Amino acid sequence: MTTFKELGLDPEILLALEKLGFETPTPVQAQAIPALLEENTDLVALAQTGTGKTAAFGLPLLQKLEFSGFTEGLVLAPTRELCMQISRDLETFAAFKPGVSIVPVYGGASIRDQISLLKKGANVVVATPGRLIDLLERKAVHLDQIRVIVLDEADEMLNMGFQEDIDHILSHAPKERQTCLFSATMPPEVRSISKRYMHNPREISLAANTSNANIEHHYYVVREKHRYEAVKRILDVVPDVYGILFAQTRSLCQELAEKLIHDGYNADSLHGDLSQAQRDKVMGRFRNKNLNVLVATDVAARGIDVSDITHVINYSIPNELEVYTHRSGRTARAGKKGISISIIGQRDLQKIHRLEKMTKAHFTQMQVPAGDDVVRAKFSHFVDELAAEEPDQQSIHAYLSIFYEKMKKITREELIEKLASLELRKFIEYYEGASDINDSSSGRRERGSEGGNGQFQKFFLSVGELDGFDKKTMLRWLNDCGLGNVDFGKIRIHRTHTFVEADQDSTQRIMDTLNKEKVNDRKVRVELQGLSEDGFTKRKKPGDKGKPGDYGKRDYYNKGKDGGGDKKKFKKRY
Repeated sequence: MTTFKELGLDPEILLALEKLGFETPTPVQAQAIPALLEENTDLVALAQTGTGKTAAFGLPLLQKLEFSGFTEGLVLAPTRELCMQISRDLETFAAFKPGVSIVPVYGGASIRDQISLLKKGANVVVATPGRLIDLLERKAVHLDQIRVIVLDEADEMLNMGFQEDIDHILSHAPKERQTCLFSATMPPEVRSISKRYMHNPREISLAANTSNANIEHHYYVVREKHRYEAVKRILDVVPDVYGILFAQTRSLCQELAEKLIHDGYNADSLHGDLSQAQRDKVMGRFRNKNLNVLVATDVAARGIDVSDITHVINYSIPNELEVYTHRSGRTARAGKKGISISIIGQRDLQKIHRLEKMTKAHFTQMQVPAGDDVVRAKFSHFVDELAAEEPDQQSIHAYLSIFYEKMKKITREELIEKLASLELRKFIEYYEGASDINDSSSGRRERGSEGGNGQFQKFFLSVGELDGFDKKTMLRWLNDCGLGNVDFGKIRIHRTHTFVEADQDSTQRIMDTLNKEKVNDRKVRVELQGLSEDGFTKRKKPGDKGKPGDYGKRDYYNKGKDGGGDKKKFKKRY
């Protein structure tokens, strides 16, 4: 088994790793560290969150510092949370390496304070792309002496729209440098960066979508209206949960946190609508375990690196299944075990099957606990806590006489019953007569067939390729609009419009939501379409009159007046 010493690391860094309790390198560390130290090559590494990426690029970066008086290392990260986490980790790794200055710079914090820190000298700058561009324009940071550049979570940076910023930064850095790119996936945009800005990079892949063997994958099948109730029951039967509940949108994230707090759970939210001070406060409480449940969006959760998270709960399965591996990777860190839970509907079963193939992991269907099961679990936990309690004799001695005096006429059995009643009253009242919320309706339904939540409805949207949409960005936009829990089917993108299939039960919600949206300062128009045997738009006969949305753009144009079309209206519309 390879050790950190065998990777060629300096004694100062080895001492820091020893103090941290790091004994053996992870697979990505074992491959990346020698490549960056000995081969001095550019590196492309496919590795997901939780695999030890920061040490993989951070340890060689620290070891290669020459303390020239200039900034020698630059790490780019997509979010301020991840930026701060990387900075903390690098400082920890450099604990016994004197003179190392690491400065994080990111949006949402005082740029003046960051400029002040940079003026004092920074060996390594850890930055979000947008804030780094601001500092470059102010000439507060200089890249001309950079020797190592790291792009961490490159796919996420591109998803967030940092393509131009990254191009600007890399094009202004010295050509003689070492460039490291870490990404969970390798979409064409990331591959393009490696081709344009890296020289014969060595590539290592650690099966980014393969699940951590220490993670158990559970899923619960419920109807849409029972999702929140399912989360509550799961939390109630897990006594020592310390986890993250993932929500698709900022508004849903805030809504779920407020509901949980109102219902007595120790929870709070983390999302992009919070100020930096609010985010720091929430993360501080979570790291200190003053919060049991952190409700977060995917973007806000970037940079959360807490080693003992016990559970990850997906309020719904993400449409981009790769996101699932990012979420589940928040638990089972540092060799510990964890559980990833998904709340799904019947139509999500096919996603579960796809996830099993993609992650090569087994997903177990669980039953949402019945009311009696919840009460029994709560009482069992209470008894365990009571039995394990070590009384502080010195503190309570003065008050025991009061207790004995008031309880002298109560028998042992009566005292136990009173304690049980006091502890369980609210749970018995809430769960008494609670119904079974598991959705046991049979199997998967074919698209467009009756049953369960109904048919697939088709929608015409007045946005398309000319507005910058493809299937991936369309799904992301629908999620951002607050439709993350809707079951979408086929999506066909045209130059000026899009046809989308979605669960018929969500029709009114989709219409109400999207008719309020704007794209490129233009109001989005949404129209309902009919159903067809192939699950897509019915075409009208040449003699039928209708709107362009009732059949394809080309058909409408070709039919002309005689076929019910109008070229002037067509040109005006498209």
